[in-house]
Amino acid sequence: MQLSSDKVKLFAGTANPVLAGAIARTLGLPLGALSVGRFPDGEVKVRLEESVRGDDVYVVQSTCPPVDSHLMELLTLVDALRRSSAGRINAVIPYFGYARQDKQVTGREPITAKLVANLLESAGVDRVITVDLHARQVQGFFDVPVDQLSALRTMSGYLRQTAAPNTVVVSPDTGRGSEARRLADMLGLPLALLYKRRHSDTETEVTAVIGDVAFQRVLLVDDVISTGGTLRRAVEALLENGAVPDIRICATHAVLAGDARQYLSHDAIKEVIVTDTIPLRPGDPYTVLSIAPLIASAIYHVHTHQSVSSLF
Repeated sequence: MQLSSDKVKLFAGTANPVLAGAIARTLGLPLGALSVGRFPDGEVKVRLEESVRGDDVYVVQSTCPPVDSHLMELLTLVDALRRSSAGRINAVIPYFGYARQDKQVTGREPITAKLVANLLESAGVDRVITVDLHARQVQGFFDVPVDQLSALRTMSGYLRQTAAPNTVVVSPDTGRGSEARRLADMLGLPLALLYKRRHSDTETEVTAVIGDVAFQRVLLVDDVISTGGTLRRAVEALLENGAVPDIRICATHAVLAGDARQYLSHDAIKEVIVTDTIPLRPGDPYTVLSIAPLIASAIYHVHTHQSVSSLF
């Protein structure tokens, strides 16, 4: 899956340089020369250190915390590429921040995911490649192509090797039910769902368990671990319904804000499996699966004008 460096360039923002480097090695491409700094007042300063005229350019930048800083860095980098006459600008955003702000809930609120889409397009993005959007409708906020990749195959490969008997796949809410069903089918395991009631942006309550979890080990699947509160309450509800205190959590994006690490230290949680869309702290006791091969495949397919749908 090697790409010729002729007329294709790969650049990395500062959000996740390790992932960008892994993608570059998989494709056999060097990372483009780039300097990113800050003015004394904190404004971001970006400069390309090589020509990109007429090139097909891919910019790897997760908009993970600090979200606004990484997003602004991405926008300024895209603007620099456009003003430097890049042929096509592809934003590779493994974790797409603001995707949870995809609709008005109480009224008089912004739809910030749409705003971000507008900003990226206005800056000059011709295509977006991302992984497991929190809300699929965000794809429709763009007028340029959006390739949403799925980390399920990456996860299923690891889980097939480590799955214990008497395991049930559980979705923490009905919104993630279809993805949990896909993973359950890949692994040949039964599925259960939790029904939750949301009281605020950070407070939820599990009101029902749909499916049989009694005397079962649980594989709890979600797209993102933010504060960890929803997953902590899901674990407690599963234990109250007779699940074996041998629970594994599998999520694509490890935001891990606030007290998330404390919540994930519950005695019943035996393993937390995430991908490297967001860099973790040194020493975090979690299993990290790399999605670099998945993203590299998408870049290869896009650049060589092949179908990307097999990667969804």
